[in-house]
Order: sequence, then C-alpha cells, then structure tokens
Amino acid sequence: MVDKDTPVFVISVAAQLAHMHPQTLRQYDRLGLVVPQRQGGKHRRYSSRDVERLRRVAQLSSEGISLEGIRRMIDLERQAQQLQQRVAELEGQLDHWRIRFESVTASRVFAAGSSGEVSIKASGREARARQAVQFAPLSLTTLRRPS
Repeated sequence: MVDKDTPVFVISVAAQLAHMHPQTLRQYDRLGLVVPQRQGGKHRRYSSRDVERLRRVAQLSSEGISLEGIRRMIDLERQAQQLQQRVAELEGQLDHWRIRFESVTASRVFAAGSSGEVSIKASGREARARQAVQFAPLSLTTLRRPS
C-alpha cells in the first residue's frame, strides 16, 4: 500500500482525480493552496493527500469562500496541527519528568526542625547521621551536599 504522502501523480492525473483542469492546479500551486512536491526540481508530483486537499479547496470555493480565505483556513489548520503535536511532545516530557520526580521523592522523606534545619531521611530512616542544612529566613542559600 502506498503512503498518502508519497508523490505519485503527475499533474494531469491529479487534475482528473480532483475533477479540475490542470491549469487550476498550477494556480493553486502558485497561491500556496496545494503545493506538490517536485521531481527533479521541475515536474510536479501530487500525493493522495494533495488530491484530497484539492477536492477540499474546490468544495470550499463552491461554497463561496474566496481563495485567500481558503489559504488562511489551511494555514490556521496547519498551525493548529503543529501546536497539537507540540502539546503532545510536551505532555510526553512532562510525564517523563513526573515519573522521575516521583521515583526520587518516593524514597526520601524531608523533616524540618523548629529552628529551620532540614534533614533528609530515606524510607523513614535517617539517610546519614543528622546532616542538616540551615536555611536563612526569606532568602535562598546554597545547599551543601553531604560528602
């Protein structure tokens, strides 16, 4: 089975499949509505997805939407798709970091004394012999790691 994005149709075949004149496809290419891939830098090759886009442009045009309006709609749809992909990537990264954070914090318990010292305990037992970090009130200090 051929991938929908594989450019296989020459302009005359793509025009037939989309029920259009080849000159219309050239115009849509110039306007950036449906831009086919080029073979050897010259010859247009249309994919099945390109033919679907051509049919959609024809349908929107027949409904009275201008070519400029159609171009803007297509651009907005592309941007929305890219944003959805970016959101999915960021959600994957967030899940990764959430799992890492939970695995690190699940094995540690932090305890704070009345004078502000913080001690790290592992699984309810002290990880090291009472090594504490003193925090200055309302300021950030550099944490010292136990040697």
